[in-house]
Amino acid sequence: MEKMIIKVNGKQIPLTEFPTDFIKNTICGMLKSLKAIDDINEVMIRFTM
Repeated sequence: MEKMIIKVNGKQIPLTEFPTDFIKNTICGMLKSLKAIDDINEVMIRFTM
């Protein structure tokens, strides 16, 4: 299983294989549709609300 860490308000959210795959495939699918993206090796997304 790929390593994925999600933190909300500084608290790490535990993930099993299904949500990890779901989130990874969703984000990679969106990124691959961008013209500037060829191969994806690492993705870091960080935002505040």
